[in-house]
Amino acid sequence: MTTDTIPKSIQCAERQLRFDLPVVMGILNVTPDSFSDGGLFSNIESALRQAEKMVSDGAMIIDVGGESTRPGAKSVSNSEELDRVIPVIEKLHQELDVVISIDTSKAMVMTEAARAGAGLINDVMALQQRGALRAAQKTGLPVCLMHMKGKPRTMQTKPEYDDVVTEVKDFLTHKVEQCLKQGIRKEQIIIDPGFGFGKTLAHNVSLFKHLGELKALGFPVLVGASRKTMIGQITGREVQERLAGSLALATMVALKMASLKGASIIRVHDVAETVDAIKVAHALS
Repeated sequence: MTTDTIPKSIQCAERQLRFDLPVVMGILNVTPDSFSDGGLFSNIESALRQAEKMVSDGAMIIDVGGESTRPGAKSVSNSEELDRVIPVIEKLHQELDVVISIDTSKAMVMTEAARAGAGLINDVMALQQRGALRAAQKTGLPVCLMHMKGKPRTMQTKPEYDDVVTEVKDFLTHKVEQCLKQGIRKEQIIIDPGFGFGKTLAHNVSLFKHLGELKALGFPVLVGASRKTMIGQITGREVQERLAGSLALATMVALKMASLKGASIIRVHDVAETVDAIKVAHALS
């Protein structure tokens, strides 16, 4: 199912997301244990202030997550995740003109988040959890399908591939076909190669070099590598010192996708700096 026709926009509940430029997705973790910002935005007011800042800085999507997927993180129950994310989504929906994404793999959380005002489902498990595919379809929302080798708690324990690009592409193609059979429309699907999710630095670099093969599947591509270990491995920097490296990667993504005429979403912690980098890259490309 290879095609070069990528939608120019995507409908996220009552808001439309356009891909005139690479879209910046701002990360809002309402968790105590996320690798970069755990605990910083775990109450409604601090989460709202951070979301307001990201929107002011140019974020077109706010990605709300209530369960950390860093290696070794503990899983949380449905009720605990709902308690974390639903009040925040409701508040953001009331206060801000922005697409709200729910970063979850749980069917119940998808359903309740859609009711609370979410306009996009971002699932690192690609709708593989029990009931998730059906729940996503029933919400009517677009979905982002991500590739991950293994599970979040153990994904970085010696991941191996015969050919990482082929395996990621085949996995995403299969998940797209499942979505289409379930009734999720092509124009509602985004794909994500899953940088850092069950992949070594060499795997991540290979995927980046072959983004064109993913673009050829015919869907907007989400890239999330902000502050991740791969940046640290290249630069030797700790988590809070990875801004320059993250900006370099975001700029490269913007340039590469522009040359490929592909739509992209770049998921980041540092919105203002990324938006500026993308504007410059786009102007010069």
